[in-house]
Amino acid sequence: MTAYILRRLLLVIPTLLVILLVNFVIVQAAPGGPVEQAVARLQGIGAGAPGGASVQLDSRASRGLDPALLETIKKQYGFDKSAPERLWLMLCSYARLDFGNSFFRGAKVTDLILDKMPVTLSLGFWATLITYLVSIPLGIRKAVRHGSAFDAWSSSLIVIGYALPAFLFALLLIVLFAGGTSLNWFPVRGLVSENFAELSLVGKVADYFWHLVLPVGALVIGGFATLTLLTKNAFLNEITRQYVITAKAKGLTERRVLYGHVFRNAILLVVAGLPQALITVFFAGSLMIEVIFSLDGLGRMSYDAAVSRDYPVVFGTLFIFTLFGLLIRLVGDLCYTMVDPRIDFATRAH
Repeated sequence: MTAYILRRLLLVIPTLLVILLVNFVIVQAAPGGPVEQAVARLQGIGAGAPGGASVQLDSRASRGLDPALLETIKKQYGFDKSAPERLWLMLCSYARLDFGNSFFRGAKVTDLILDKMPVTLSLGFWATLITYLVSIPLGIRKAVRHGSAFDAWSSSLIVIGYALPAFLFALLLIVLFAGGTSLNWFPVRGLVSENFAELSLVGKVADYFWHLVLPVGALVIGGFATLTLLTKNAFLNEITRQYVITAKAKGLTERRVLYGHVFRNAILLVVAGLPQALITVFFAGSLMIEVIFSLDGLGRMSYDAAVSRDYPVVFGTLFIFTLFGLLIRLVGDLCYTMVDPRIDFATRAH
């Protein structure tokens, strides 16, 4: 197992290099880079808005600018060097975990990531935890009572939840519970209240979770539906196998058969989906939720950086997201061995 973990960790390096290289090439081909953004600001065009991102550095965009000033702008953003040289300098810096400084935010990329990380981690951790704590028991119960009235009406609710986009469900929650009706139970802005520092320890914890109810609820709905059906199907597949029939014939109780024999085999499929679920919740599903609930997290920062062509922030967050995703997939493999010790990844090399 140790050799397998070391091999996987070593594979992280070339994987990161390839992903950074591909994205670097794509970014270089995209119009409206940071130099063009700066020129547009100087000429009063775009002013950093999304529409200004399409401004291209040609004779029209740079008309009237002092060539020396233009060269100064290029040097400020590192565009006085060739693309291969910029790529090499970026990779050397990333090897030291130095992501440079933001072009437009006036801060180090590392500081920006650390500042936004708590919001994204809060959303991702609690959404994933609640999804698994609810979906696995519900999926098992649906498998055991397959075809019953409970299975039918719960499946109807799950299908509705699956079909409802997270951002639309978020808006529905705001309308119902955040002032859209007579109910105004939950806040819709930020992760904590303005007077958070003045609260007691218990008050801070309560305030934190009070702000998380609606955004986490909106994130849970999609993953909850998918995971519940996955769990149900996995258990239904195992319940019909011969070893279950044999165990029941030996007089074992249904609960012991279910959790002593079926659970270990069926849960492997659920564990297999854990890395993808974490990646989706942390990085794909959080952007719209952060925007709707005015949460300043990594998803929102990455989007703003892409729009404004803030390349250090774009590549810094890309590096972190990719590294985190690769490590999560490794943790998912290790979870297999915790659920079923019979699995030995070391034999994959033979």
